[in-house]
Amino acid sequence: MNARHTEVTAPTAETSRDMRDVRILAGVTGPVADPRLPLCPVRDVLDRLGDAWSVLVILRLGDGPTRFNALKRAVGAISQRMLTVTLRSLERDGLVTRTVIPTNPPQVEYALTDLGHSLSGPIGALADWAVTHRERINAERRRFDAERPA
Repeated sequence: MNARHTEVTAPTAETSRDMRDVRILAGVTGPVADPRLPLCPVRDVLDRLGDAWSVLVILRLGDGPTRFNALKRAVGAISQRMLTVTLRSLERDGLVTRTVIPTNPPQVEYALTDLGHSLSGPIGALADWAVTHRERINAERRRFDAERPA
């Protein structure tokens, strides 16, 4: 089967409509047939990495453990709340650890876990690709926009 299709097994006498077997294959986007069934493993992970800040946080933490405010400055235009939400999600996924340093006031340091480090390599390669091809992509966008005025 082509990886661009969804494979659905229709309900039978042994299965009710609510319990049908739906497998979402890699590369498929769009709604899941039964929202109570788990997402495709690829989509589940890419949903985390596809948000606006997770990739940048992982890239920055790839340089080593970083305190919250230093991480906020390094990432750029992220709000304190959004950085907190992003770090909490990455911690929940096992990609980041949070360590409270007993100072006055307490400081918090974040670091990649082994799992997070295993992801920083592929993300770093993607970042390198983006830097290498940025000018070409911008030129293609300008060409496309010139050919199809709004």
